[in-house]
Amino acid sequence: MSPSPSAEPSTETMETRATTDALTGELAKEQAYLDAARAQLTRMRELAESLDASKASDAISGEVLGWVLSRRIASLQDDPRTTLFFGRIDVDPPDGPAEQFHIGRRHVSDEAGDPVVVDWRAPISTAFYRASPLEPMDVVLRRRFGVDRGRLTALEDEHLREPASADAAGSILAAEIERPRTGPMRDIVSTIQPEQDEIVRSDVTVSVCVQGAPGTGKTAVGLHRAAWLLYSFRERLDRSGVLVVGPNRAFLDHIGAVLPSLGEVRVGHATIETLLEHGTVRADEPPDVATLKGDARLAAVLRRAVWSSLVRPTEALVVPRGVRKWRVPAYEVAAIVDELAERGVRYSAARDLLPQRLAHHVLLEMERAGDAPDDRVQDAVAKSAAVKKYVSSVWPPLDPQGVLHRLWSDADALHAAAGDDLTDDEQRMLLWDKPARTKGAARWSRADMALLDEVDDLLRRVPSLGHVVLDEAQDLSPMQLRAVGRRASTGSVTVLGDIAQGTTPWATASWEEAMRHLGKDDHDLVVLDRGFRVPAVVIEYAARLLPVMAPGLGAPVSVRDNPGRLEFRPAAAVDLDAEVVHAVERAAGAAGSVGVIVPDADVERVSSALASQGVSHGRLDRDHGDDEDHQVEVVPASVAKGLEFDRTVVLEPAAIAAAEPDERTGLRRLYVVLTRAVSELTIVHAQPLPEALGAA
Repeated sequence: MSPSPSAEPSTETMETRATTDALTGELAKEQAYLDAARAQLTRMRELAESLDASKASDAISGEVLGWVLSRRIASLQDDPRTTLFFGRIDVDPPDGPAEQFHIGRRHVSDEAGDPVVVDWRAPISTAFYRASPLEPMDVVLRRRFGVDRGRLTALEDEHLREPASADAAGSILAAEIERPRTGPMRDIVSTIQPEQDEIVRSDVTVSVCVQGAPGTGKTAVGLHRAAWLLYSFRERLDRSGVLVVGPNRAFLDHIGAVLPSLGEVRVGHATIETLLEHGTVRADEPPDVATLKGDARLAAVLRRAVWSSLVRPTEALVVPRGVRKWRVPAYEVAAIVDELAERGVRYSAARDLLPQRLAHHVLLEMERAGDAPDDRVQDAVAKSAAVKKYVSSVWPPLDPQGVLHRLWSDADALHAAAGDDLTDDEQRMLLWDKPARTKGAARWSRADMALLDEVDDLLRRVPSLGHVVLDEAQDLSPMQLRAVGRRASTGSVTVLGDIAQGTTPWATASWEEAMRHLGKDDHDLVVLDRGFRVPAVVIEYAARLLPVMAPGLGAPVSVRDNPGRLEFRPAAAVDLDAEVVHAVERAAGAAGSVGVIVPDADVERVSSALASQGVSHGRLDRDHGDDEDHQVEVVPASVAKGLEFDRTVVLEPAAIAAAEPDERTGLRRLYVVLTRAVSELTIVHAQPLPEALGAA
């Protein structure tokens, strides 16, 4: 029987109302704090805009100051779609006063310089991510905020001295992790997990390798580490630079907004192709040839090819000067050449030293004859036609394309450089069937680009950066890894990947091997196996492939409450496109992104089928990529790596696997494709599913 309207409310009802009122009051206070923080940010930006770089003491200082101010102003822009802070910690240390800190994407201070919002990268913010009931780190309360269009809509508290309260928290965190989206990847500063935070805050001197299963956030962790390093070691990395290397352009477009959203715009981005762009790629080659060219043994072959270009001097150097001719005997020249070759410097750098060394010996001869030459005379001798000609005869100038062109065109040259590293059969594999007459007409392959880069570094040292983030590293050949590694020879690296997702014939079998090729034997290996983005039903289905394609590799574990959705849509071959369109229309009916992942050969057909039914979409294949964001994207299977969508429609898993050169690579490609979904996976097929997947 329902109580009458005049009945007294129960104690439980009054407590609920009191709790609701208290939360409403707290939320109003936090919104007021947010409004005040925004006002302070506006003040900081206006102050920066009021500074006049033209008043610097000189033009150069004015230019530098103007650049610093423009960067400062850009970093102080407010985004009305989000909030300045996403969390709060209340700390009560035993040896100091209790304090509150609001944690956000950037630092905001008041007129006195006191913090209003603390940057998520600041040391005090570490406690927001890592504090727990077992290790509270002086935190008594951790608060997370729900956000909608720049306003605070909810809050959730964890009282770390009350374990039951801490264990019950997490709905806001889970909602943020699973929130649908369209467009590029977002930052994860509000949802970084303790094991991820430890990687993010690794010291700049430490190279880290992250083995991360699908959905574990390894890419986001790598990008956030770059942002943290730039914050914590700004002066050092502003000089030396930071670079992110990804597998393809679609991937770079996907992640491109993350670092700018964190205020970091000075990070370079490259694919392995653009990083190693030493010529025009005009040729494809069989996988076995490409694999051989990617083998680390080629480094020794190229080194021999370069240094064997030195010619043993048999005649003396003769330098006419005035009415006299000065001689440096051949045996002295040979000693100079040997000494320079053994110094460990690059070929061209050592060659640049040779004219001065020869000129010095000429000056010694002049002094013995009673002359008193000075440094100007030595420079003149070094630049004389006689010395230049002699240097070219014993230490010829080289360029990368010329060195490699000679190896692939001349069987004798390749045999001499091969030593004991290549068999006769392997040498025949590398030789061109129809050698190009000139290096300019050479039909270079993608695998040749890493070899040209190796030669380039043998001639002149490639400059090193302060830090390199390398994603999907498992797919790079040893020679490609060497190329990336030399760009961090004096810096550190963050290597991200998943052995199970290796889809190239030369994919690495172990991270120890890959890190050795990168030149980072001393590194920290971290395994991320808790899946935050891929739902359980999807990851468990895809994991059926692991025993066949990656025996011994553990399956990832989804920690999300929402198990996700998996649907199979078998169809007759003639109805396949219509079934895909129907599945896409259903998926696009809800908020969030939709990826239609298809065999590469079917991209054009599926795109046409969608267009004919009025389904607006983009394409992520190499020839049709654009800068516009679409809710629906048609994605070739070969480009899907590193991307994620709220819902995916996968066409013909068997055809995706069969397109690869062998079964293992094919199943690995399929594993990548199946694990791109954040909430739903729909499989449309006419062909039987691969046997390794078992029954639907």
